Amino acid sequence: MIPFNLRVVGVCVMAVLLTGQSYADEPEAKKPDDNKPQPMLDCRYDRTDVGETSEAFPSDDVFRPLIADPKQPQFFAMWQHSRPRDGGSSFNLGSVAIGENFGFYTKRQGCDGWQVGLLTGIFSQFNLDQKNAELINTDFNVGLPLSWRTGNWSARLRYYHQSSHLGDEFLERNQGLGFKRLTVSFEEVDAILSYDYKWLRLYGGAAYLVHTEPATVDRTRLQWGFEARAPAMRTRLLGSLMDRLIVTPVLSADFKSAEEHSWIIDTNVLGGFEWSRTGSRRRFRIMATYFHGYNPYGQFFINQKIESIGLGAYFTF
Repeated sequence: MIPFNLRVVGVCVMAVLLTGQSYADEPEAKKPDDNKPQPMLDCRYDRTDVGETSEAFPSDDVFRPLIADPKQPQFFAMWQHSRPRDGGSSFNLGSVAIGENFGFYTKRQGCDGWQVGLLTGIFSQFNLDQKNAELINTDFNVGLPLSWRTGNWSARLRYYHQSSHLGDEFLERNQGLGFKRLTVSFEEVDAILSYDYKWLRLYGGAAYLVHTEPATVDRTRLQWGFEARAPAMRTRLLGSLMDRLIVTPVLSADFKSAEEHSWIIDTNVLGGFEWSRTGSRRRFRIMATYFHGYNPYGQFFINQKIESIGLGAYFTF
């Protein structure tokens, strides 16, 4: 048998070797900030006072897009049940949009600074009650936005062009109804000033049509609105698959009043929920919608009054 003293020495040596091996396998102590992923800041929704940035092709903006503006360049797909207020039958409308603001250059201190970019947007409407979901109209928007922020104040100045094109199936079906096609295009300058206070955002501004076809359209309009965001919470939807998602209740309303319509107010209200994930700039919203006023799309904005309710999915990148 092995003497007791030798067994004790052997155990001690083994313990030293194992301890040394475990220390060798462990990484060296790091400073608190080493190798930690930096949070992905999005100045459209977050705030920071750290760091000065001057860069090309920024991935966010210093001005938050207007959620309830029907002509905000963004990605959405929406169903609406619409009723013409000047006569005619109600119908189901499908409305889709593809658009975004692409940043060219920004100069900031944290989120305070300015940015210039390119806006593009395509807005199409489909009559879902017709065979093959008849295309009614498509608007094409392109322009240059200049955005700015300091503290809770932010602003956006845009110059953009829009041209509108009616669908072939819509024109063919309306040949015998006396429908008159108009060439509609314009260049517009608009400016919006926004103020954030805790969970509430207020904004307002004006626009002027620099050039318009037809030339008889009056040129001035006003715009204002609000966005309210309730406290965000973790969602347990689908268990662990989506436990990193954050859900935020959102309510927003946009109001426009145009000289062309004798300053009658067009109202667009959206309410629902927004899902986002920590460390990502992508956001997904499911929103119920209500619109009352002049149709905001194509040549219909000149004289067609509608009222509609709907449900839409909105995507932010």
